[in-house]
Amino acid sequence: MAINRYSFVNSVTINNKTTLATNAISVKIYRACNSGDLPARNYVMQDGERLDILAGKYYGDSQYWWIIAAASGIGWGLQVPPGTLLRIPNSLSLSLAVAG
Repeated sequence: MAINRYSFVNSVTINNKTTLATNAISVKIYRACNSGDLPARNYVMQDGERLDILAGKYYGDSQYWWIIAAASGIGWGLQVPPGTLLRIPNSLSLSLAVAG
């Protein structure tokens, strides 16, 4: 599923502060993870890692890095600082269903 990173139409409120402008699909994934409707594991970003590499490891395809970014509420950066807490949805198919 291709996603256009430039179609900014929504924002996410984190800790009572609007902090991320992103598209509606990212908002759906983020909210589903927070509500527990989209089960996810916590993962702490290590030095030298990138979201696309993690997507390849967990989903078998690096193009799904945006799912990890959306679930984590971090925006679109592929390079996230070490120590960043990520949420990695357990199921790619469920993530895509939430997005769709």
